[in-house]
Amino acid sequence: MTVKISNKIVGYRVKKADTDAPTEQQAPAQQEPKLQKMNEYIERPDFLVGTTYKIKPPVAEHAMYITINDILLNEDTDHESRQPYEVFINSKSMEHFQWVIALTRVISAVFRKGGDLTFLVEELRSVYDPNGGYFKKGGVFMPSLVAEIGAVIEKHLKAVGLMESEEMSETTKRILAEKRAEFEANNAKATNDDKAGDFPPNATMCGKCNTKAVIVMDGCATCLSCGDSKCG
Repeated sequence: MTVKISNKIVGYRVKKADTDAPTEQQAPAQQEPKLQKMNEYIERPDFLVGTTYKIKPPVAEHAMYITINDILLNEDTDHESRQPYEVFINSKSMEHFQWVIALTRVISAVFRKGGDLTFLVEELRSVYDPNGGYFKKGGVFMPSLVAEIGAVIEKHLKAVGLMESEEMSETTKRILAEKRAEFEANNAKATNDDKAGDFPPNATMCGKCNTKAVIVMDGCATCLSCGDSKCG
């Protein structure tokens, strides 16, 4: 077919073959599988991985065994995670039986709801016994038996990666070790207490970690447990 050009030619260009045009219909992008999140509708599997913690509070006649079972979500994927599913507390003592059973059922229900569980730890650890708290092994103060159960749950959440663990640097640990050695050397003859715990017997309570581990050296109060320091 002949085309007659009636207008004056003022320029020209060479048109290349259109290589950007799709030669065939592109396949739709592959969608990533939907991640499974913890919720109350997840059915309990026949097998769960559990961890048992033993505590021996002085307010109870017998030791208590706290078992926390975890469910494995998104198994064999890059998003695999362990989530607490249920908790059981067992003891020979029947003194606390009713409220312990009630507490485990409520905590298990919160576990199965999913989401952020740190609030649960904070609520449990803020429960105070009207008769006064107690010191557990290592000089850590527990305001109540419920608070120690909360401390166990906190330990478990840190173990499965749901809570961050505040660990001191190696330099801080070395400095605290040096301070402790110097303090104990200067006060070696000040006491003959055979019941000394993990920290100097005349150490005071730390307001941050509730551990009886605060010493005063050179006008500076330092906790040998968590490293908290108030210099003056």
